[in-house]
Amino acid sequence: METKPGISGGCSCGAVRYVVNAEPILMVNCHCRDCQRASGAAYAPIVVVPLSAVEMEGELRYHKVVGDNGGVVERGFCPICGSRVANRLGRLPEILGLMAGNLDDPTLHKPSMDLFTASAHAWDLLAPDTRKFERNLER
Repeated sequence: METKPGISGGCSCGAVRYVVNAEPILMVNCHCRDCQRASGAAYAPIVVVPLSAVEMEGELRYHKVVGDNGGVVERGFCPICGSRVANRLGRLPEILGLMAGNLDDPTLHKPSMDLFTASAHAWDLLAPDTRKFERNLER
């Protein structure tokens, strides 16, 4: 896959690579307990893009769970190195959430909001300029 200007990234070993041919829909930091457990960190930094704009080489292995808001979340991992690359939401099949840490240029992640701040840890200093939602965008 030829790297083009814009959003590109992939897993640690290079077996999975992607290029996004559209602007992000949204950039968020999710602090739900589910994302904390899955990422092993205080939050999951996610770049939301239109699924139709993603060109992906390699196959992700998806694991399905029920998230904190009761919806189905599928997390996509590289089957070789185990890097978490993407998220799919059952109720929004037209989007893909890419993990910002896997971007070739992670400085592109400029979150506009923090989700599930009710679960944020006291030691996690939230960005002062983001909109805060105690749960998800619907609550």
